[in-house]
Amino acid sequence: MPHALAFAVEIATTVLAVAGMGYFLAALVAARLFLAERRRPHPAFAPGVSVLKSLKGVDPGMMDAFRSHCKQNYASEYELLFGVASLEGPEAMAVARLQREFPELAIKLFECPERLGTNGKVSTLIQLAKHARYDYLLINDSDITVGPHYLEQVMAGFAAPEVGMVTTLYRGRAHGTLASQFEALGIATDFQPSVLLSRLLEGGLRYGLGSTLAVRREALAKAGGLEALVDQLADDYEMGARISKAGYRVLLSAAVVETAIPAYHWRGYVDHQLRWLRTVRDARPGGYAGLVVTYGFAWALINVIASGLSPLSLWLLALSLFLRLGLAMTVGAEVLSDHQVLPSLWLLPLRDLFAIGLWVAGFAGNTIVWRGERFVVKGGRLEKAG
Repeated sequence: MPHALAFAVEIATTVLAVAGMGYFLAALVAARLFLAERRRPHPAFAPGVSVLKSLKGVDPGMMDAFRSHCKQNYASEYELLFGVASLEGPEAMAVARLQREFPELAIKLFECPERLGTNGKVSTLIQLAKHARYDYLLINDSDITVGPHYLEQVMAGFAAPEVGMVTTLYRGRAHGTLASQFEALGIATDFQPSVLLSRLLEGGLRYGLGSTLAVRREALAKAGGLEALVDQLADDYEMGARISKAGYRVLLSAAVVETAIPAYHWRGYVDHQLRWLRTVRDARPGGYAGLVVTYGFAWALINVIASGLSPLSLWLLALSLFLRLGLAMTVGAEVLSDHQVLPSLWLLPLRDLFAIGLWVAGFAGNTIVWRGERFVVKGGRLEKAG
Protein backbone atom coordinates (compact mmCIF):
# COMPACT_ATOMS: atom_id res chain seq x y z
CA MET A 1 0.00 0.00 0.00
CA PRO A 2 2.74 2.56 0.83
CA HIS A 3 4.44 1.74 -2.48
CA ALA A 4 1.13 2.16 -4.37
CA LEU A 5 0.53 5.50 -2.65
CA ALA A 6 4.02 6.75 -3.51
CA PHE A 7 3.51 5.66 -7.13
CA ALA A 8 0.17 7.52 -7.30
CA VAL A 9 1.77 10.66 -5.86
CA GLU A 10 4.63 10.32 -8.33
CA ILE A 11 2.25 10.11 -11.32
CA ALA A 12 0.07 12.98 -10.08
CA THR A 13 3.00 15.29 -9.35
CA THR A 14 4.62 14.44 -12.69
CA VAL A 15 1.46 15.54 -14.50
CA LEU A 16 1.15 18.68 -12.37
CA ALA A 17 4.83 19.58 -12.82
CA VAL A 18 4.52 19.28 -16.60
CA ALA A 19 1.31 21.34 -16.57
CA GLY A 20 3.11 23.88 -14.40
CA MET A 21 5.86 24.23 -16.99
CA GLY A 22 3.20 24.89 -19.60
CA TYR A 23 1.79 27.60 -17.37
CA PHE A 24 5.23 29.18 -16.85
CA LEU A 25 5.81 29.27 -20.63
CA ALA A 26 2.39 30.78 -21.35
CA ALA A 27 2.85 33.43 -18.63
CA LEU A 28 6.29 34.29 -20.05
CA VAL A 29 4.70 34.87 -23.48
CA ALA A 30 2.01 37.06 -21.89
CA ALA A 31 4.66 39.11 -20.06
CA ARG A 32 6.72 39.59 -23.22
CA LEU A 33 3.68 40.75 -25.16
CA PHE A 34 2.82 43.24 -22.41
CA LEU A 35 6.37 44.60 -22.43
CA ALA A 36 6.18 45.08 -26.21
CA GLU A 37 2.85 46.93 -25.91
CA ARG A 38 4.16 49.11 -23.09
CA ARG A 39 6.94 50.48 -25.29
CA ARG A 40 4.42 52.07 -27.65
CA PRO A 41 3.81 55.81 -27.09
CA HIS A 42 0.55 56.59 -25.31
CA PRO A 43 -1.91 59.18 -26.68
CA ALA A 44 -1.98 62.70 -25.27
CA PHE A 45 -5.25 62.67 -23.33
CA ALA A 46 -5.41 64.37 -19.95
CA PRO A 47 -8.91 65.09 -18.64
CA GLY A 48 -9.59 66.46 -15.18
CA VAL A 49 -9.64 63.67 -12.59
CA SER A 50 -10.74 63.28 -8.98
CA VAL A 51 -8.54 60.92 -6.93
CA LEU A 52 -10.54 59.31 -4.09
CA LYS A 53 -8.93 57.71 -1.04
CA SER A 54 -10.74 56.01 1.81
CA LEU A 55 -8.62 56.09 4.96
CA LYS A 56 -8.67 53.90 8.05
CA GLY A 57 -5.65 53.96 10.30
CA VAL A 58 -2.11 55.05 9.44
CA ASP A 59 -0.13 52.67 7.23
CA PRO A 60 3.69 52.42 6.96
CA GLY A 61 5.00 54.99 4.52
CA MET A 62 1.55 56.50 4.05
CA MET A 63 2.77 60.11 3.95
CA ASP A 64 5.33 59.31 1.26
CA ALA A 65 2.59 57.56 -0.70
CA PHE A 66 0.41 60.68 -0.41
CA ARG A 67 3.28 62.93 -1.48
CA SER A 68 3.86 60.87 -4.61
CA HIS A 69 0.33 61.77 -5.73
CA CYS A 70 1.09 65.46 -5.19
CA LYS A 71 4.15 65.44 -7.47
CA GLN A 72 2.48 64.54 -10.75
CA ASN A 73 3.64 65.67 -14.15
CA TYR A 74 0.09 66.06 -15.46
CA ALA A 75 -1.16 68.44 -18.14
CA SER A 76 -4.61 68.97 -16.64
CA GLU A 77 -6.22 69.61 -13.27
CA TYR A 78 -6.69 66.97 -10.61
CA GLU A 79 -7.87 66.88 -7.03
CA LEU A 80 -7.20 64.60 -4.07
CA LEU A 81 -10.24 63.74 -1.93
CA PHE A 82 -9.72 61.91 1.35
CA GLY A 83 -12.52 60.32 3.36
CA VAL A 84 -12.28 59.53 7.08
CA ALA A 85 -14.74 58.23 9.65
CA SER A 86 -13.79 61.01 12.09
CA LEU A 87 -12.01 64.33 11.73
CA GLU A 88 -10.30 63.69 15.08
CA GLY A 89 -8.34 60.59 14.02
CA PRO A 90 -4.67 60.27 13.01
CA GLU A 91 -5.70 59.88 9.35
CA ALA A 92 -7.24 63.37 9.39
CA MET A 93 -4.08 64.83 10.92
CA ALA A 94 -2.00 63.21 8.16
CA VAL A 95 -4.17 64.83 5.47
CA ALA A 96 -3.96 68.22 7.24
CA ARG A 97 -0.19 67.91 7.17
CA LEU A 98 -0.31 67.14 3.45
CA GLN A 99 -2.47 70.22 2.84
CA ARG A 100 0.15 72.37 4.57
CA GLU A 101 2.95 70.85 2.50
CA PHE A 102 1.14 71.33 -0.83
CA PRO A 103 -1.07 74.44 -0.47
CA GLU A 104 -1.21 74.92 -4.24
CA LEU A 105 -3.03 71.61 -4.81
CA ALA A 106 -6.73 70.82 -4.42
CA ILE A 107 -6.47 68.50 -1.41
CA LYS A 108 -9.76 68.06 0.44
CA LEU A 109 -10.74 66.14 3.56
CA PHE A 110 -14.28 64.92 4.21
CA GLU A 111 -15.86 63.23 7.17
CA CYS A 112 -17.75 60.15 5.95
CA PRO A 113 -19.43 58.73 9.05
CA GLU A 114 -22.19 56.65 7.43
CA ARG A 115 -21.76 52.86 7.28
CA LEU A 116 -23.82 51.98 4.21
CA GLY A 117 -22.90 48.27 4.11
CA THR A 118 -20.40 45.71 5.32
CA ASN A 119 -17.63 47.12 3.08
CA GLY A 120 -16.56 50.22 4.98
CA LYS A 121 -14.17 51.37 2.24
CA VAL A 122 -16.92 51.46 -0.37
CA SER A 123 -19.23 53.23 2.09
CA THR A 124 -16.65 56.01 2.37
CA LEU A 125 -16.10 56.16 -1.39
CA ILE A 126 -19.83 56.60 -2.03
CA GLN A 127 -19.84 59.62 0.26
CA LEU A 128 -16.62 60.99 -1.26
CA ALA A 129 -17.81 60.67 -4.86
CA LYS A 130 -20.57 63.22 -4.20
CA HIS A 131 -17.89 65.88 -3.72
CA ALA A 132 -15.82 64.99 -6.81
CA ARG A 133 -15.63 67.73 -9.45
CA TYR A 134 -14.61 65.73 -12.50
CA ASP A 135 -16.11 63.13 -14.83
CA TYR A 136 -13.25 60.73 -14.20
CA LEU A 137 -12.68 59.12 -10.82
CA LEU A 138 -9.50 57.35 -9.72
CA ILE A 139 -9.60 55.14 -6.63
CA ASN A 140 -6.58 53.59 -4.97
CA ASP A 141 -5.50 52.56 -1.48
CA SER A 142 -3.77 54.76 1.07
CA ASP A 143 -0.47 52.87 0.84
CA ILE A 144 -0.08 53.12 -2.94
CA THR A 145 3.05 54.97 -4.07
CA VAL A 146 3.15 56.19 -7.68
CA GLY A 147 5.65 57.67 -10.13
CA PRO A 148 5.52 61.25 -11.44
CA HIS A 149 3.90 60.20 -14.74
CA TYR A 150 1.25 58.01 -13.11
CA LEU A 151 -1.80 60.15 -13.92
CA GLU A 152 -0.48 60.85 -17.41
CA GLN A 153 -0.09 57.14 -18.16
CA VAL A 154 -3.36 56.01 -16.56
CA MET A 155 -5.63 58.71 -17.95
CA ALA A 156 -4.21 58.35 -21.47
CA GLY A 157 -6.07 55.04 -21.60
CA PHE A 158 -9.38 56.89 -21.79
CA ALA A 159 -8.48 58.38 -25.19
CA ALA A 160 -10.39 55.40 -26.61
CA PRO A 161 -14.11 56.02 -25.94
CA GLU A 162 -14.87 52.33 -25.41
CA VAL A 163 -12.58 52.19 -22.36
CA GLY A 164 -14.58 52.39 -19.15
CA MET A 165 -11.85 51.48 -16.64
CA VAL A 166 -8.07 51.65 -16.49
CA THR A 167 -6.20 49.60 -13.89
CA THR A 168 -2.52 48.92 -13.14
CA LEU A 169 -0.11 46.22 -12.07
CA TYR A 170 1.67 46.66 -8.75
CA ARG A 171 4.66 45.46 -6.80
CA GLY A 172 4.92 44.99 -3.04
CA ARG A 173 7.50 46.62 -0.78
CA ALA A 174 8.29 44.25 2.07
CA HIS A 175 8.96 45.46 5.59
CA GLY A 176 11.28 43.43 7.77
CA THR A 177 9.69 40.05 8.40
CA LEU A 178 9.96 36.82 6.43
CA ALA A 179 6.17 36.72 6.08
CA SER A 180 6.26 40.21 4.53
CA GLN A 181 8.93 39.01 2.07
CA PHE A 182 6.77 35.99 1.20
CA GLU A 183 3.85 38.28 0.39
CA ALA A 184 5.91 40.62 -1.80
CA LEU A 185 7.49 37.66 -3.61
CA GLY A 186 4.07 36.12 -4.22
CA ILE A 187 2.75 39.36 -5.72
CA ALA A 188 5.66 39.63 -8.15
CA THR A 189 6.07 35.98 -9.12
CA ASP A 190 2.57 34.51 -8.81
CA PHE A 191 -0.24 37.03 -8.82
CA GLN A 192 0.96 39.49 -11.46
CA PRO A 193 1.99 36.75 -13.93
CA SER A 194 -1.52 35.27 -13.56
CA VAL A 195 -3.05 38.69 -14.31
CA LEU A 196 -0.96 39.01 -17.49
CA LEU A 197 -1.87 35.48 -18.59
CA SER A 198 -5.60 35.94 -17.96
CA ARG A 199 -5.41 39.17 -19.99
CA LEU A 200 -3.87 37.25 -22.89
CA LEU A 201 -6.23 34.25 -22.75
CA GLU A 202 -9.40 36.33 -22.33
CA GLY A 203 -8.46 38.98 -24.90
CA GLY A 204 -8.24 41.69 -22.24
CA LEU A 205 -9.00 42.13 -18.57
CA ARG A 206 -12.47 41.48 -17.22
CA TYR A 207 -11.83 42.83 -13.70
CA GLY A 208 -10.06 45.60 -11.82
CA LEU A 209 -7.06 45.65 -9.49
CA GLY A 210 -7.31 47.69 -6.29
CA SER A 211 -3.93 49.31 -6.98
CA THR A 212 -5.75 51.61 -9.42
CA LEU A 213 -9.43 51.82 -10.37
CA ALA A 214 -9.78 54.73 -12.78
CA VAL A 215 -13.29 54.98 -14.24
CA ARG A 216 -15.54 57.14 -16.36
CA ARG A 217 -18.51 58.21 -14.29
CA GLU A 218 -20.93 57.14 -17.05
CA ALA A 219 -19.40 53.65 -17.20
CA LEU A 220 -19.57 53.31 -13.43
CA ALA A 221 -23.20 54.44 -13.43
CA LYS A 222 -24.16 51.92 -16.13
CA ALA A 223 -22.44 49.21 -14.07
CA GLY A 224 -24.64 49.98 -11.06
CA GLY A 225 -22.44 52.59 -9.36
CA LEU A 226 -20.49 52.24 -6.16
CA GLU A 227 -23.71 51.49 -4.33
CA ALA A 228 -23.82 48.03 -5.95
CA LEU A 229 -20.50 47.18 -4.28
CA VAL A 230 -21.26 48.18 -0.70
CA ASP A 231 -21.54 44.56 0.52
CA GLN A 232 -18.87 43.11 -1.79
CA LEU A 233 -15.51 41.96 -0.46
CA ALA A 234 -13.72 42.03 -3.83
CA ASP A 235 -15.00 45.49 -4.76
CA ASP A 236 -12.08 46.08 -7.14
CA TYR A 237 -12.69 42.83 -9.01
CA GLU A 238 -16.45 43.39 -9.09
CA MET A 239 -16.21 46.98 -10.30
CA GLY A 240 -14.14 45.93 -13.30
CA ALA A 241 -16.31 42.87 -13.97
CA ARG A 242 -19.50 44.94 -13.94
CA ILE A 243 -18.02 47.65 -16.16
CA SER A 244 -16.90 44.95 -18.61
CA LYS A 245 -20.41 43.42 -18.60
CA ALA A 246 -21.85 46.88 -19.25
CA GLY A 247 -20.03 46.88 -22.61
CA TYR A 248 -16.87 48.83 -21.80
CA ARG A 249 -13.24 47.75 -22.03
CA VAL A 250 -11.02 47.37 -18.98
CA LEU A 251 -7.53 48.50 -19.93
CA LEU A 252 -4.24 47.60 -18.24
CA SER A 253 -2.06 50.73 -18.07
CA ALA A 254 1.67 50.87 -18.68
CA ALA A 255 2.05 52.36 -15.19
CA VAL A 256 3.19 50.17 -12.29
CA VAL A 257 2.57 51.28 -8.71
CA GLU A 258 3.92 50.11 -5.36
CA THR A 259 2.04 48.94 -2.28
CA ALA A 260 3.51 48.73 1.20
CA ILE A 261 3.42 45.23 2.72
CA PRO A 262 3.03 45.35 6.51
CA ALA A 263 5.65 43.69 8.69
CA TYR A 264 3.37 40.66 9.03
CA HIS A 265 3.70 38.01 11.67
CA TRP A 266 2.66 34.60 10.34
CA ARG A 267 -0.90 34.84 11.65
CA GLY A 268 -1.49 38.13 9.84
CA TYR A 269 0.07 36.77 6.67
CA VAL A 270 -2.09 33.63 6.69
CA ASP A 271 -5.25 35.67 7.39
CA HIS A 272 -4.46 37.99 4.49
CA GLN A 273 -3.66 35.16 2.10
CA LEU A 274 -6.83 33.24 3.02
CA ARG A 275 -8.90 36.40 2.53
CA TRP A 276 -7.48 36.79 -0.95
CA LEU A 277 -7.72 33.09 -1.84
CA ARG A 278 -11.29 32.66 -0.62
CA THR A 279 -12.28 35.84 -2.44
CA VAL A 280 -10.85 34.43 -5.69
CA ARG A 281 -12.54 31.06 -5.06
CA ASP A 282 -15.87 32.81 -4.54
CA ALA A 283 -15.54 35.08 -7.59
CA ARG A 284 -13.87 32.65 -10.04
CA PRO A 285 -14.23 29.06 -8.80
CA GLY A 286 -12.89 27.59 -12.04
CA GLY A 287 -9.92 29.93 -12.00
CA TYR A 288 -9.26 29.06 -8.38
CA ALA A 289 -9.16 25.35 -9.14
CA GLY A 290 -6.82 26.15 -12.03
CA LEU A 291 -4.32 27.70 -9.64
CA VAL A 292 -3.12 24.14 -8.99
CA VAL A 293 -0.92 24.32 -12.12
CA THR A 294 0.72 27.59 -11.05
CA TYR A 295 2.59 25.70 -8.33
CA GLY A 296 4.53 23.66 -10.88
CA PHE A 297 7.93 24.05 -9.23
CA ALA A 298 6.58 22.88 -5.85
CA TRP A 299 5.00 19.84 -7.54
CA ALA A 300 8.35 19.10 -9.16
CA LEU A 301 10.02 19.19 -5.74
CA ILE A 302 7.44 16.78 -4.31
CA ASN A 303 7.87 14.58 -7.39
CA VAL A 304 11.59 14.20 -6.66
CA ILE A 305 10.80 12.85 -3.19
CA ALA A 306 7.94 10.61 -4.34
CA SER A 307 10.02 9.06 -7.13
CA GLY A 308 13.07 8.44 -4.96
CA LEU A 309 15.32 10.83 -6.91
CA SER A 310 14.60 9.25 -10.28
CA PRO A 311 16.47 10.75 -13.29
CA LEU A 312 13.16 11.88 -14.82
CA SER A 313 12.15 13.70 -11.64
CA LEU A 314 15.50 15.49 -11.45
CA TRP A 315 15.19 16.54 -15.09
CA LEU A 316 11.67 17.85 -14.45
CA LEU A 317 12.91 19.74 -11.39
CA ALA A 318 15.77 21.38 -13.30
CA LEU A 319 13.54 22.43 -16.20
CA SER A 320 10.81 23.65 -13.86
CA LEU A 321 13.31 25.67 -11.84
CA PHE A 322 14.69 27.25 -15.03
CA LEU A 323 11.22 28.32 -16.17
CA ARG A 324 10.14 29.41 -12.68
CA LEU A 325 13.18 31.65 -12.28
CA GLY A 326 12.76 32.98 -15.82
CA LEU A 327 9.16 33.98 -15.11
CA ALA A 328 10.05 35.50 -11.74
CA MET A 329 12.80 37.63 -13.23
CA THR A 330 10.81 38.64 -16.31
CA VAL A 331 7.71 39.77 -14.43
CA GLY A 332 9.26 40.76 -11.12
CA ALA A 333 12.39 42.53 -12.29
CA GLU A 334 11.50 43.59 -15.85
CA VAL A 335 7.74 44.24 -15.88
CA LEU A 336 7.36 45.47 -12.29
CA SER A 337 10.87 46.89 -11.71
CA ASP A 338 10.79 45.19 -8.31
CA HIS A 339 14.32 45.43 -6.92
CA GLN A 340 13.52 43.01 -4.09
CA VAL A 341 12.82 40.04 -6.36
CA LEU A 342 16.36 38.99 -7.29
CA PRO A 343 17.71 38.97 -3.70
CA SER A 344 14.62 36.99 -2.62
CA LEU A 345 14.73 34.25 -5.26
CA TRP A 346 16.27 31.79 -2.80
CA LEU A 347 12.96 31.88 -0.90
CA LEU A 348 10.93 30.64 -3.89
CA PRO A 349 10.99 26.88 -3.10
CA LEU A 350 9.85 27.41 0.49
CA ARG A 351 7.30 30.02 -0.49
CA ASP A 352 5.86 27.81 -3.27
CA LEU A 353 5.46 24.84 -0.93
CA PHE A 354 3.78 27.10 1.63
CA ALA A 355 1.47 28.42 -1.11
CA ILE A 356 0.16 24.92 -1.89
CA GLY A 357 -0.89 24.51 1.74
CA LEU A 358 -2.66 27.86 1.70
CA TRP A 359 -4.42 26.98 -1.57
CA VAL A 360 -5.75 23.77 0.00
CA ALA A 361 -6.82 25.72 3.10
CA GLY A 362 -8.71 28.08 0.82
CA PHE A 363 -11.17 25.26 0.13
CA ALA A 364 -11.76 24.64 3.84
CA GLY A 365 -14.27 27.38 4.55
CA ASN A 366 -15.59 30.78 3.57
CA THR A 367 -14.71 32.78 6.67
CA ILE A 368 -12.20 35.63 6.31
CA VAL A 369 -10.59 38.18 8.61
CA TRP A 370 -10.58 41.77 7.33
CA ARG A 371 -9.28 44.73 9.35
CA GLY A 372 -9.65 42.73 12.55
CA GLU A 373 -13.27 41.68 11.89
CA ARG A 374 -14.52 38.22 10.87
CA PHE A 375 -16.84 37.89 7.87
CA VAL A 376 -18.42 35.13 5.83
CA VAL A 377 -18.18 35.40 2.02
CA LYS A 378 -21.28 34.20 0.19
CA GLY A 379 -21.82 34.92 -3.49
CA GLY A 380 -19.30 37.75 -3.36
CA ARG A 381 -21.13 39.43 -0.49
CA LEU A 382 -19.89 39.97 3.03
CA GLU A 383 -21.85 38.93 6.10
CA LYS A 384 -20.72 39.41 9.69
CA ALA A 385 -19.53 36.08 11.10
CA GLY A 386 -21.19 34.75 14.23
